[in-house]
Parts: sequence; C-alpha cells; structure tokens
Amino acid sequence: MSNVKSGFVMERRSLDLRFRSVRLSAREWLAPAYVRVRLSGADLAGFDSLGSDDHMRLFFPEGDAAPASVEEMRAWPSREYTPLAWGEDWLDVEFAVHGDDGPGARWAASAPLGSIVGVGGPRGSAVIVGDPGSWMLVGDETAIPAIRRFAAMIPAGVPARIVIEVATAADEVEIDAPVAVQWLHRGEAAAGSALIAFLEGLGEADAVGPDPFCFIAAEQQIVKPGRALLARWGVDVSQAVVKGYWKRGELEYHAPH
Repeated sequence: MSNVKSGFVMERRSLDLRFRSVRLSAREWLAPAYVRVRLSGADLAGFDSLGSDDHMRLFFPEGDAAPASVEEMRAWPSREYTPLAWGEDWLDVEFAVHGDDGPGARWAASAPLGSIVGVGGPRGSAVIVGDPGSWMLVGDETAIPAIRRFAAMIPAGVPARIVIEVATAADEVEIDAPVAVQWLHRGEAAAGSALIAFLEGLGEADAVGPDPFCFIAAEQQIVKPGRALLARWGVDVSQAVVKGYWKRGELEYHAPH
C-alpha cells in the first residue's frame, strides 16, 4: 500500500428510513433493454440521497390499491435500485430489463402510467469527502445510474476512466461525463465476462492516475478480480467501492451496503 496520504475519504452517513407511496408518471426507453421512469407524488417531499452508490428499495404491488400501512407495503415484492435524480415531488430511476428479470424490471417495462409503487430509503450513504486525484468507474448496465452520479462529480481535467459492459452496441446509452466512455460488448457470453477479462488485463502501469477513487460493480463474480486490481494498484479498500450488484440465478440477491 502507498504511504502517501489520500486527499479524500469515504464517510458513512445515515438517513431517516422513510417509506413513501408514489405513482409512475413517465417512461422513456434509452435502449432496447434499458428504461428510465419517473415516479411522482407529494410523499417524495424531503427525499434525499447523499451517496452516488446509494440503494433504495422499491415495492411493487399486485394491484393498484394504495397500501393501508407501511407493513402492507413492505410485504409487496421488492428490489433495490440507485436513485438517479429527484426533486420536491419526483424521482427518476433507471432499470436494466431482461427476459428473466423479476417484478421490478417487469413493472418498469409495462406498468400503466399512474401505477402505484412504494419507495423505502435510502437509509444510509457512503459519501466521498475531499478530492480524489483520479477516478476509475467500472460496471455493467445495472451500475449505470451510480456511474452517472459519480461521473457528474469528476472535475474537468482530472484523470478518469469509465468502462461499462453491455450485451451489444445497441445497448449503449448516453453518459454525461468529462471523458469518453469505453463500452465492452459481451455478446452471448456470461454477464460480467468482458469486465472480468478487462480487469484481469490491467497491471500496475495501467493505473488511471494518482490517489484514485475506484468504483467497480456488476454481477457478483466481479468482486474477486475487482479487489485484485485494487491490490495491484495499491488502493486501500476503504477508498473504493467493489460489489456485486446482482448474482446470477438469484433474483432475491441484494448488494451489500
């Protein structure tokens, strides 16, 4: 590990855990298997998300009746997502939609406008305090919302690299970032395979820059090669986020916070 003091730290911050009942107000397909939805409602007053990698839980009812209680809402099928953007009475969320997805992606793809949905959290955040000397953002399509939020934090001129794996060129979406996004196409190969090969091919000389913040998130098998890269680059794990956002064959898997 490097003995040079880092210019930033990751701080844990808590938020009051609140549950909200809102409705689907808009849907925009950004790619054939990637959709952005807007949730709206007065319950969103006071909503906040301090960290770019935050997780909130969305609850999807079988019908269209508002929940009679928080307990009833929490009994609905649910999945975790990263808040993308929000205002006083609206919240934008993006979904990767595939044929074998659970209730969340199906709801995002096909629920009628006006459909009800529950929102829980976020309940805690990991916040970058200070200024990383460089940035390395790596993920699959499920990590695009977090990558969007991290990319918005990168100052112009600071060394950065953004690498995203999707199935094909048709699955690429626009990312507002100060550097060009490098897209990897896995084709018919297993999800994460292109990212794993990419990470395993990076050596010490490929470090993005000094004092990097590294974000690496995709299918669970990304964790081992991601942590191995941190070791090669001499990056302390406390200065990085490396996690499996989902796990092949486990629809109920939830990324660790």
